Amino acid sequence: MGANICRTREEDSSKMAKMTKTRMDSWMSLVPTALWDTPLYRLAIPGSHNAITYCLDKNKKSPIDSTQPDMLQVADKYASAIIRPFIYNWAKTQEESVTLQLDCGIRYLDMRIGAKPGDSSGNLYFYHGFFTTETVETVLVEIDKWLEAHPKEVVILSLSHYLEMNNQHHAQLLDTIRKVFKSKLCPRMGEPTFRKLWSSGHQVIVTHEYESIVRKNQDIWHHITYWWANKFEPKELIANIESRKKQGRPGGFIVTGINLTATPKHIVKNVYRSLKDVVKSTNPELLGWVKRQVPGGHPGAVNIVAADFVTESNFAAIVVTLNAKLKLRSD
Repeated sequence: MGANICRTREEDSSKMAKMTKTRMDSWMSLVPTALWDTPLYRLAIPGSHNAITYCLDKNKKSPIDSTQPDMLQVADKYASAIIRPFIYNWAKTQEESVTLQLDCGIRYLDMRIGAKPGDSSGNLYFYHGFFTTETVETVLVEIDKWLEAHPKEVVILSLSHYLEMNNQHHAQLLDTIRKVFKSKLCPRMGEPTFRKLWSSGHQVIVTHEYESIVRKNQDIWHHITYWWANKFEPKELIANIESRKKQGRPGGFIVTGINLTATPKHIVKNVYRSLKDVVKSTNPELLGWVKRQVPGGHPGAVNIVAADFVTESNFAAIVVTLNAKLKLRSD
């Protein structure tokens, strides 16, 4: 019996390694059967930090979001040709569309949503430095279309950092989510597993930052804790996360962010670079750390790992392959 179990584990690990090289768009549908009943919060899942920044609108007519320093707001009035490309280079965290991110294996999308000042359309947008050219509804429809072609893939949408939004905006957001995803929208449950989700046809888990809204809506999940190190140097980021891991992870989903944070001081020192330049130069060290992680239920386990410029490297495949380290049981 022991030999059979070992052989099954070896076969499952080999299958997962092969799959990450060829079918990242369908990696969930191809996981070993031994993982079908494992809660999603015990798996390694690749995520996109600030996922919808590939379509930021730096056009002069588009407002800079109100979270940016007043100094930049003032400078933009007199030197927009200089200020706007500068903001754009450091605000843009992803460069490929949500469809391509999903194709590359991303299954967690960090979405920051706001109402654009002066916009009379009634639409909601994503933002980071600038607002996006794409509306929230347009992106959600794009995700739904992708899910139609990938019926066994599950996507987690994390909604947070709401900007200039009132109660009506939040009601509009929930209505849009339900209208777009319909029966794909998964209600809250104790232990979401592939077997449960596949049997019910649920493919979308939506989390909301406001607990008051979550309590009133059974189809909206509790906000997921995001371990944000707030560091610019990889070694400091890793040390911060390792310190948190020693204290134990919370129950349910948990996001470990390997995204670096640039302060104004760091940006001034790297004025001729962009966030992408920094990510490319630090990826070897950060991804090296990711390769050493283990998913599961133990205190130091990783679950969702989120990064910037997720299509720039083999980030998603590295995260998914971590699931081969789980103690798989024989069928």
